[in-house]
Amino acid sequence: MTGITIALSKGRIFDETLPLLAAAGIVPAENPETSRKLIIETNQPDVRVVIVRATDVPTYVQYGAADIGVAGKDVLIEHGGEGLYAPLDLKIAKCRMMVAIPEGFDYQNAVRQGNRLKVASKYIKTAREHFAAKGVHVDLIKLYGSMELAPLAGLADAIVDLVSTGGTLKANKLVACEHIMDISSRLVVNQAALKVKRETLQPIIDAFAQAVEK
Repeated sequence: MTGITIALSKGRIFDETLPLLAAAGIVPAENPETSRKLIIETNQPDVRVVIVRATDVPTYVQYGAADIGVAGKDVLIEHGGEGLYAPLDLKIAKCRMMVAIPEGFDYQNAVRQGNRLKVASKYIKTAREHFAAKGVHVDLIKLYGSMELAPLAGLADAIVDLVSTGGTLKANKLVACEHIMDISSRLVVNQAALKVKRETLQPIIDAFAQAVEK
């Protein structure tokens, strides 16, 4: 593909990226929530947006199928960031990575006693590093969704997941008990594209940076 390709995921990240795109003079022609198209043209003839899963944004950028993209810090940590330049924290799609447990479960006592805990998460790398740093022994169980179900069904003692308002946890009688890190979305850039297309890409990066600082 010629021109500039921007990888975005549907939902909150797309919606919160729109003002940043506008600051760079880029307006998508359609909304992915109402369009079935996966490649969306913009008001700029040489700029297009590709709609991919949030977890796939770094891969598209890494391999050059997209020149730039927007991905959460959580996704970037799990991906590893190889081949990516991440110059900007866009300060959008903010949430927290937390350990959550069923109401009534004495997590701190289990940790103190050296119990081996079963922990379910989509974020295996983050969870592994967190518990290793604390010296907590865990068996990690990889899940892809409905994380809150794992403790309720007896699959896990705890989960590691993103928490925004905490409403979903509360509805499922879970409580956040440990903060791992704050999460927000980053601009990621293909390093080769930045060299070859710097004249086109740099103004977009600069416009994003200025919009974030306002």
